[in-house]
Amino acid sequence: MNITVEYIKEWQQALDYEISHLKKFGSTKYRVFSGRLLTAESGFTYYFDSNVSLKIPVGTIVKLERGKEKSEGRILSSEGKSIILTFERNLGELIGEANLLHDPWELLEQLIERLQESKKNKTKRLRIKRLMNPSMPAKHPEGKTKSSVEELYLRSKYNPVTYVWGPPGTGKTYTLARTAANAYFKGKNVLILSHSNQAVDVLMKEISGFIKLKKRFNEGEVLRYGSQAGDELNSHEDILPSALIKKEYPGLLDDKNRLTGEKKGLKQDLSSSFSKRDSSALIEIEKKIARVLEKIRQKEIHLAKEACLIGTTLAKAAGDPAIYEREFDLVIVDEASMAYIPQAAFASALGSNVIISGDFKQLPPIAASRSPLVNQWLKEDIFHKSGVADSVSKDHLHPHLFLLKQQRRMHPDISSFTNRYIYHSLVEDHKSVLNSRTEIVSRAPFNNSAAVLLDTSFTGAHCTQERMSKSRFNPMHLLLSFQLIHEAYEGGSRSIGYVAPYRAQAVFMQNLLADLYSEEMNSADIIAATVHKLQGSERDILIFDTVDSYPESRAGMLLTGKESERLINVAVTRTKGKFIQVSDRSFIKKSIHHGKTLRQLVDHQEKYHNTAEIDTIGKWIKNQHPKLKWMHAKKTDKIFSDINAAEKSIIVSLPEGTILSSQWKNLLKLKSEEVRITVLSGTEWSGFGKHKAVSQNVAYPFVIIDETYFWLGLPLDQSFYREPPFVTARLDSSVFCSHFISQMPGIAEES
Repeated sequence: MNITVEYIKEWQQALDYEISHLKKFGSTKYRVFSGRLLTAESGFTYYFDSNVSLKIPVGTIVKLERGKEKSEGRILSSEGKSIILTFERNLGELIGEANLLHDPWELLEQLIERLQESKKNKTKRLRIKRLMNPSMPAKHPEGKTKSSVEELYLRSKYNPVTYVWGPPGTGKTYTLARTAANAYFKGKNVLILSHSNQAVDVLMKEISGFIKLKKRFNEGEVLRYGSQAGDELNSHEDILPSALIKKEYPGLLDDKNRLTGEKKGLKQDLSSSFSKRDSSALIEIEKKIARVLEKIRQKEIHLAKEACLIGTTLAKAAGDPAIYEREFDLVIVDEASMAYIPQAAFASALGSNVIISGDFKQLPPIAASRSPLVNQWLKEDIFHKSGVADSVSKDHLHPHLFLLKQQRRMHPDISSFTNRYIYHSLVEDHKSVLNSRTEIVSRAPFNNSAAVLLDTSFTGAHCTQERMSKSRFNPMHLLLSFQLIHEAYEGGSRSIGYVAPYRAQAVFMQNLLADLYSEEMNSADIIAATVHKLQGSERDILIFDTVDSYPESRAGMLLTGKESERLINVAVTRTKGKFIQVSDRSFIKKSIHHGKTLRQLVDHQEKYHNTAEIDTIGKWIKNQHPKLKWMHAKKTDKIFSDINAAEKSIIVSLPEGTILSSQWKNLLKLKSEEVRITVLSGTEWSGFGKHKAVSQNVAYPFVIIDETYFWLGLPLDQSFYREPPFVTARLDSSVFCSHFISQMPGIAEES
């Protein structure tokens, strides 16, 4: 049987497995509450509130989870922090709280349909075959070209398939944008695709700007198609369907805005009172809005059919006939290393020539199912499956793989690691990058250092597994990293990133920043996320918290497994001028093999004397935050003052090796008559009055007072993992304490 047909069948099966998994288990959950039955006509329609802004497309199928019960429904309206759902059965008049499960499996079904169409089309099958097996001879002129833009343009003109390898900072967006624009100037129909809206926006902004610079912009010919365009295109609204429709059909948008205003007013009424009349009016407005949106949709389809250069997402392209029924001269897939292989194949079938661009040294696509076919086709990238990535390990590049060789993002002290260990010395620094990052390097923390390993060795055994998910977090690393963010901000930086491999640690930092740094985040570009979430963006200063340390016996698979090289590469290469790694060096050197990327990174930092140990904390902390104070653990006056002032509760962790002085015992005994005292320990304690004993040995000492004040490192312990100087931190955050208590094994069950 035709090999391409076999590919397509396996892709369809893999997508089916993924859809089944998402339908059964789900993955994305939103908390909704205050559910009210609006109407029981033509189904049961409910109104819910949410803590977060929900942007789920109208008509999407979702599930409502209450305990073990799940009910399938459909989105009628999803704007702001309210949502309207319709169900086939009655769920009751009022629903206090539930989880809304949303997974875009319908998008995968659309992709299956597109693949089925390709299976029946000889031309599309040939294009997919060339993508998967680019063994045809290269036909582009191989004379010396003046620039990467010229070479890529010639490759894409003469060859049906061109793979572009664009390591971070090598000008991938610049090169792709000018290649696309030059094809457009030659009268070609060009389609720009990527897996994310942000990536599409960035590339379309660059394309639009270049075309305008050349004074060859014609309104309506360049279009950013889709409704999820972000702020990136604020200065290029003339390529957005909304702006073009507003100019030609202002009445349509006026109707939409008027109806939306009426709906907002009714929703406010519903939040304070509840009447059948208001409910009926709200449903009627939703119907009118739906009719207006359909008219707008028809105008958008017309714009897409008339445009010559279109940018949209892979998911939108697979679900919209205005795209997938068209024929293009050149298709460009950006960030292709993060797209599913069936998505790349679908994209290649849309045009006579295709450019597949990305970096196969960064994170691969993400899929939930563990099916072998899913592992084979949805969790690996097109560069590896087509064989072009394999050529790098054989000391030569595939004839259809074009490498962008000069990086202009990172200071050389940062890129020296990735250039050598990740990119096999094929990538070099552009001569401008050293001077362009001098100002960032000069700022705090660690003034005049571009790469620093903040070594947390022997500060204690702080790595903890979250109670439910088992995701890892580390409170010492968290507080040190928050202090680094604060020092960077006070030092004048306004572009700061924090990344961790574990979701639990990233969520802790997000909560901490929201509580203590909300004003600063309004005036600066500060983000806390997992490494996966930060791929595709960059920051002046980046803090990479590896989290893992004792008492864990080994590092997690995220830092040592098959994809660990890619994860660490992303973490390092998001940085422009200052990279700070927060790691327990002693733990990493003991538990991770020399050949693993994280160990190589630690050894590299050590070799070039880029390390700062905990005894330097007094030198780099220049600005104590009002809510986070660092001090020597032997200075106990402040914690005794906090304990004396306790009004409700005290939680104390007493791990093996803790020294509890008579002063501690007497104070706790006195307070036990006034407040609830909970002691976490693997051994029995006595001598300090009434307390609730919880047989849970936490490897590090801490005290939580009135669920507001968190002391880390006290009472002082003498464990193997802790050596002088003994540092303690006092955090004033009820948000942190509440989250910490909810996630700590032992405490949550007692709360």
